Amino acid sequence: MDVGEGRLRPASVVLKGSIRTGLITAVLRWSVDGRSTTVPLGKLDRPTRVENLREGWRLAREAGMLSKPSAPEDSWASSPATRKSMVGNKGRDTKPELRLRSLLHRAGLRYRVSARPIPSLRRTADVVFPKAKVAVFVDGCYWHGCPEHRSVPATNRDFWVEKIKDTKARDAETVRLLENSGWKVLRFWEHTPPGEAAQLVIDEVAAARKRINTVGPALPE
Repeated sequence: MDVGEGRLRPASVVLKGSIRTGLITAVLRWSVDGRSTTVPLGKLDRPTRVENLREGWRLAREAGMLSKPSAPEDSWASSPATRKSMVGNKGRDTKPELRLRSLLHRAGLRYRVSARPIPSLRRTADVVFPKAKVAVFVDGCYWHGCPEHRSVPATNRDFWVEKIKDTKARDAETVRLLENSGWKVLRFWEHTPPGEAAQLVIDEVAAARKRINTVGPALPE
């Protein structure tokens, strides 16, 4: 980002989602001398987070708000835009997550967001029902290797194949560790219809509460 007088500052595209409307807004953000500046780029409605980030960067470029520095020599990305997109893809509050949480909230369920089901285990679930011991994950197609929508970049292909392989292995290990500790784990792809995913979560939480009620007094979420 060119902030004037020949000075360049790193900028990032941030996706802000509304739980009420489900709409995504792309915002360009950068800092100069400790002061942060944000500029709205526009509303987005792409099916995945990575596509929304790419669209946000496209809007920023079209608006002439970006300079064109090269990627760091030791970067695993083929370009600054690719690196920003991949790093940004690790965030929470994706559009599929927001839609799912909205439906669960509307159904009267209360939950924790982006929390560790087991505090001592460094694994975070997207939606957690502590008393019912139900952990919900909404997996992005790119990072988690969706068999339907995964696409591996031609640049640095071996790196990305190995990275996605490691992510899938970690996902499987997370399921095993949680299930061994008595948790029910539900994993959904980001393209799963929100209503379908929500109903499965609602049914599982209801079943868990029923089991709890058969062995003792009902516990609030």
